Amino acid sequence: MNNYRHIDRSKVQFDFVVDGYEKTYLDEEIRFLGGKVYHVEPYKKNIFRYMGQIYKIVRKNHYDIVHTNMNTLSFFSLFPAWLAGARCRILHNHSTAVRSEGLRYVMKMVLRPFAPLFANHYAACSRLAGAWMYGESKLEQGNVTIVANAVDLREYAYSEKLREKYRKDLGLSNETFVVGHVGRFAYQKNHPFLLKVFREIVRQHADSALLLIGDGELRAAIEECADSYGLRDKVHFLGLRDDVKSLYSSMDAFVLPSWFEGLPVVSVEAQANGLPCFFSDKVTPESRLSPFATFLSLEDSPQEWAERILQARGQRNGNALQDLQDAGFDIEKQAAVLADWYMRIGTA
Repeated sequence: MNNYRHIDRSKVQFDFVVDGYEKTYLDEEIRFLGGKVYHVEPYKKNIFRYMGQIYKIVRKNHYDIVHTNMNTLSFFSLFPAWLAGARCRILHNHSTAVRSEGLRYVMKMVLRPFAPLFANHYAACSRLAGAWMYGESKLEQGNVTIVANAVDLREYAYSEKLREKYRKDLGLSNETFVVGHVGRFAYQKNHPFLLKVFREIVRQHADSALLLIGDGELRAAIEECADSYGLRDKVHFLGLRDDVKSLYSSMDAFVLPSWFEGLPVVSVEAQANGLPCFFSDKVTPESRLSPFATFLSLEDSPQEWAERILQARGQRNGNALQDLQDAGFDIEKQAAVLADWYMRIGTA
């Protein structure tokens, strides 16, 4: 969506295939911008019906390019797109894997060799994600296009006015130390460890709060965990929000202790806001776009994490805009690069 909002739509138009029949909060915006939204059978429910619907959509509309963002599951959309005659088929990988995922790890490793089979163009959000999916040799040969997870930097810039507004809305004082996290409630994001870190932060600095933005299958379990730690009055479960860009200004630090990532968009957004950011060492080093990003080991204790995070009190990067522009994460430039790539492969 970041790219779609800023791309030259006189050259490139996006239509979207969405997993599930429920209308999303983005549907109307997409249609307003000239795109179509196709809601299809969730692949987890009926993979064959899902593939059949993809085939019919591509076959009927004669798309120049099919660009799939399903990581190791991409086979299930690229194969029917190939059958339907799509000439350009892009596999775009955004993630990696770790053994501790258990069955999900096994499934990723089984599916990974099949994901690129029906692609003829390859993309990734980072070199780490590219090497994991395609191998180092394909990456080094220049056969993988790295598409930066760019954002509208000015929209994410820090605002004192927004800070005051959202803190007031959340019942937080100007003095409260606010830790933020944006991500699905899923194994990958490592919420249990985040709560342990926050419990240590509260022990060292009682006037603290944690904002958890997102939703997912593990939300109820994390809510129970917060209750068991006696933190429920300090942990704010904000759910899915369309004002995340504004909420960053209410935070004092951003924490992402993920088990694995490609290059998370939220790491870009938080740094664009100037926040001190604390990432696990499982997050690609390419996520460090400013001097205010710190990587910590998941083998370090929650107490060590808490101490490092609290050291950032009162700090904010006043040069965030320039830092992220220099790193190539300005959406205006990235959308133009993406449009040029589409035009090049779509007309070759």
